[in-house]
Amino acid sequence: MEINLKEKMIQYIYAGFPVIYMDTFEEDKVDALIEAISGTLGREVYEWNGTYGYIDFETKAPMIEDCALETMLEQLKEKELLENKIIVLKDIHSYLEDMGVVSKLKGIAKLISQGTEATIIIVSDILVIPRELERYITIVEIDYLNHADIKKIIQNFVSENGLPELEAALLDEFATAFKGLTEFEILNLLALSYAKDGGLGKADLSLIFDQKQQMIKKAGILEMIPLKESMRDIGGLENLKDWLKRKAKVYKNMAKAKEYGVDMPKGVLIAGVPGCGKSLNAKAAANLFEVPLLRLDLGRLMGKYVGESESNMRNAIALAEAISPCVLWIDELEKAFAGIGGDGGGAEVTTRLFGNFLTWMQEKESPAFVVATANDITKLPPELMRKGRFDEIFYVGLPNDKEREKIFQIHIGKRRPQDLPSIGIPELVAKTRGFSGADIEGVIKDAIESAFSDGKDKLETKDILTAISNTNSLMEIMKDSLETMTKFYEKSKFKSASR
Repeated sequence: MEINLKEKMIQYIYAGFPVIYMDTFEEDKVDALIEAISGTLGREVYEWNGTYGYIDFETKAPMIEDCALETMLEQLKEKELLENKIIVLKDIHSYLEDMGVVSKLKGIAKLISQGTEATIIIVSDILVIPRELERYITIVEIDYLNHADIKKIIQNFVSENGLPELEAALLDEFATAFKGLTEFEILNLLALSYAKDGGLGKADLSLIFDQKQQMIKKAGILEMIPLKESMRDIGGLENLKDWLKRKAKVYKNMAKAKEYGVDMPKGVLIAGVPGCGKSLNAKAAANLFEVPLLRLDLGRLMGKYVGESESNMRNAIALAEAISPCVLWIDELEKAFAGIGGDGGGAEVTTRLFGNFLTWMQEKESPAFVVATANDITKLPPELMRKGRFDEIFYVGLPNDKEREKIFQIHIGKRRPQDLPSIGIPELVAKTRGFSGADIEGVIKDAIESAFSDGKDKLETKDILTAISNTNSLMEIMKDSLETMTKFYEKSKFKSASR
């Protein structure tokens, strides 16, 4: 990985790319890389950072006291000072809103484009690209460590600290758990484990999980959802549940499945009527797979700078793959990608995000299982429904009689299990045709609250019937749009989630 990255950087520098933006916080690793590149190319390195200003790249000692970034850039506009240099700029993302700094960077980038042998390398884990510099900047990301790299780091740590060698199975388990963390984070966690109990054991894996939760919180793009719901909480949708159970067998036995020739599952798109269990299935799937549930809010990806939204999308995908195996839940997909193909800056950004997402879905091999939900799939581009994006597309309609019976049993059983045997479920089912699962849950909540307020000892069938009479079903509220959606799903031959 290091050699490939070095070669890529040298190619960019030889080709005269003016500004290389390294999207990472691992400054020590970048410094080692730049040192190797400068040695190969015979170029002198200047560095400026937000803490000390202009410093010696090798010793990190200040060269000029209180040297402002704009002052340094002003001097470098002289071609003879710039020639044969690598200019490393750190901690400057906030300065990229200053038009004076941006203007001087643009001037230097122009000189490089016109033949001056020099390169600017910006190092930051916050991607900010002013529109004025967009055409001069090339983004380079440092990939996450692979399984073999992580194993080597662990083995080196074990050897350096005189610890007994880890068994192969435990070493593999640690390497899988560390996936997605940087070398800095891995070494810190290994040191913490060693300090805690003088060795490395299976119990230390919980520290890694805690660190991954920290990664998600700090990134602010994904949200880790607590796993409360299970398949038992879903009334009906047996086809979808059976399909997810088959995928769960693959996830729980990934090595054996791969050896057998099974492809890694990509994900499922669940479309259909609001309030009928789509989101519940996403949560229950993570519980079934026994993996973390991450929720991607595509609205959070939108940034104010050129390229920021696309960078956020890349970071979200990279983070999901790093945390994997996991379930990545994308709710209300049609809202996230509204405006694709339209005019204007916002629509163009959305179109690019959609393209990035499609490419990832097509090519991904990681165990990040995507559960996307949509209320109205007719608003989504047809490219999303092409074979190879999702493993399957399921349509969720209004619950049938048998499913409504199960939904009543689940919601009464959760809240008043002692009253369930005396409730006339068949009568309730007959009175709730056209009700969604969410409608039924609302009815039960209202009935229980009324019974309590009236001082009743138990919940009775008539309490629920009263609540039903006071509720407008989803079919009544959305009759026309539901009929249109149903015809579209049937015409498209999507698989029904229900039997």
